[in-house]
Amino acid sequence: MKILVSSVSLIAFLLVVLTGPLYKYDIIELGTVFTGFKYGILTAVAALVLLVLQVIFKRNTLTLANVIVTIALSAVAIGLPLSMLSKSKSVAPIHDISTDLVNPPEFVAIAPLRADAPNPVAYAGEATAEQQRQGYPELKTLVYSQSKAELVNAAEQVAKNLGWELVNIDANKGIVEATDTTAWFGFKDDVVVRINDNGSERLVDIRSKSRVGGSDLGKNVARIHDFIEELDIILAK
Repeated sequence: MKILVSSVSLIAFLLVVLTGPLYKYDIIELGTVFTGFKYGILTAVAALVLLVLQVIFKRNTLTLANVIVTIALSAVAIGLPLSMLSKSKSVAPIHDISTDLVNPPEFVAIAPLRADAPNPVAYAGEATAEQQRQGYPELKTLVYSQSKAELVNAAEQVAKNLGWELVNIDANKGIVEATDTTAWFGFKDDVVVRINDNGSERLVDIRSKSRVGGSDLGKNVARIHDFIEELDIILAK
């Protein structure tokens, strides 16, 4: 009984945790990931039920290690998918975020890299912009006194510090493009930074867009906040 309970909880854990790497390396499709989540949760519940039965009918076979392992593995199998579901319900269901909603920065060098992506390179439109205004009203065009060259260099350094893959740096046009790949699933989200002159000031806009998925679980807005925070740190030095 002890081996059965532990084995079922391990299967539940693997059904959830392995979906990320398997998707990342193109072994399974995104739909299969959600199927894995579903059966992972059901299997974890089954493991907990078996643990309760073991406590009631086979208490003599129970060990503290058995209980801890079963509960820990089942908690992960249930908790990870449910936390993602909860997150998806707490954020705007969009995947294209920009500090400029009227004239969002355009992807240039990154555009060909998104040719086969489910989410097109073009901005998602006014419906998305309105959802962003409601969900993330704090995102606005940034204003700095530094020169365009200084800001381009700083933006490049920010991308490196955050672990993004630099794709294009055009100092003359004030453009920096990069791709951020998530650790677990290997989702690729693209970022473009645009720096324009405005008299004695520079206007900086950032756009982050997912290649896959309807909702980004708040990842793109978090990425923009991380960029702004890191940029301010670099410029303050």
